[in-house]
Amino acid sequence: MAFNIDHLSLKLNHKPLFQPLTVRLEPGEIGTVMGPSGSGKSTLLAAISGTLPPIFDLSGDILLNGQSLLTVPIEQRQVGILFQDDLLFPHLNVYQNLVFALPGRLTRPQQRERIASALGSAGLASFEQRDVATLSGGQRARISLLRTLLAEPRLVLLDEPFSKLDQHLRNQFRDWVFSRITDMGIPALMVTHDPADRPSQGPLIELETSHA
Repeated sequence: MAFNIDHLSLKLNHKPLFQPLTVRLEPGEIGTVMGPSGSGKSTLLAAISGTLPPIFDLSGDILLNGQSLLTVPIEQRQVGILFQDDLLFPHLNVYQNLVFALPGRLTRPQQRERIASALGSAGLASFEQRDVATLSGGQRARISLLRTLLAEPRLVLLDEPFSKLDQHLRNQFRDWVFSRITDMGIPALMVTHDPADRPSQGPLIELETSHA
C-alpha cells in the first residue's frame, strides 16, 4: 500500500504555502514533515485527510495504492489520524472507546476478540472496563493509537503525537508507535517540530515557504 504525493501545491489567496511537494512512502515507511510555523504542515495533513477548507486551492495529486484520494469522500479514504491530544470519549470506558472504531462487519464475539488482542499487544490486558479517567497519560496515548489502528486505516497521519508526553514516556511511546506501524505495513506521515521524533529510517520532508 504505497502512498504518493505528486507535485502537490497548496495556495491561499493565490499565494503558495510551500514549494511543490513530491513524496513516496512504501508500506510500513514513516515520513517526517518539518518546517517553520505557518509553512503549511497542518494544512498538508488536512489535504490528505480530506478536511482541507475550501479557501485553499490545491493542485497536483495525492494517491494511495495508485488511486487518487482527491475525489474520495472523507469517510471512505481510510486515513487514520493520531493527534497530540488523545481525544478519547470521557463518558465511555476503554472497550466502548475501542469498539467505536471497529469495522461494522465484525460480530460481537469478533469485536471482543479483536479488542482483547489489541489491548494485550499494548500491555493493557483486561483494561476493557476501565474508566478512561483512571488511565495514565501513557495508557491513554496507547488506547488512542489502538483506536486509530483498529479502524484498519490504509494510511496513518501523526500530528505532533508525542509533544505532550514527558521525555521518558515520549521515547517509549514513540518507539512503540513506530514498531506498530511498521509491523502492520501501513505508510505513515508525521508532523513534528522535534528532530528527535524522526524515525531512523524514512524520508524527511522539509516544507520550504514559497516566495512565488
